[in-house]
Amino acid sequence: MRWRRVTVRGPSMSPALADGDVVLVRFGARPRPGDVVLVTWDTRPGQLSVKRAEHPDGDGWHVRGDNPYGSTDSAALGPARVHAVARLRLWPRPGRIPAPRPRDP
Repeated sequence: MRWRRVTVRGPSMSPALADGDVVLVRFGARPRPGDVVLVTWDTRPGQLSVKRAEHPDGDGWHVRGDNPYGSTDSAALGPARVHAVARLRLWPRPGRIPAPRPRDP
């Protein structure tokens, strides 16, 4: 399994991760619901996104951003292909990635 540093871009994972945060991801790791994952969509080839895995969905995963007001995710793009699972935030506050906050119904 390979490890890589990935920089988060945009507001979609706020408040858990902010634009510019650096996370350590592990390629080949199996995602679980609640994990932060590195994904792509067939409809957006070449675009990598950092999202939160919700559940398996056909041949991919249903993923969402933690920020319901600033995320394009499976609600608009359908199932995503998961390439890696984020294990730690490296910068600017090293440590575990916070769990998602509950959403309003």
